[in-house]
Amino acid sequence: MTELPGEEFISKGLADLESGQETIESLLLEIGAPRLNRLGFAIQSKAGTDHPESRLYWLLTRFHGDDAHARYNSLIRRLVSYERALELSQTGLEGATSVRPPREAALGGNFGADGT
Repeated sequence: MTELPGEEFISKGLADLESGQETIESLLLEIGAPRLNRLGFAIQSKAGTDHPESRLYWLLTRFHGDDAHARYNSLIRRLVSYERALELSQTGLEGATSVRPPREAALGGNFGADGT
């Protein structure tokens, strides 16, 4: 199996969660836990730990200062990219270029050439 985008974050986050460490990667996994668990993971947040999004942002602020917001958004995009790639690999659609319906079908309307 080929490595999925963002898999390095997932591997480190799993190890960090197992050892009880609160790291950028472990918090990222806690954020993604609902979807990742539906995809076959068994990620459990530590008892009494809420709001992994806020904790991740705080941690990023400590290490990256003013760049925390951009770093946070980048990490969330990596997480979502991994989740999507995993879903596609599990459904056998990894070669598909898009699983989203065309704009016209998604919006339920008939559009002209200019999209209106």
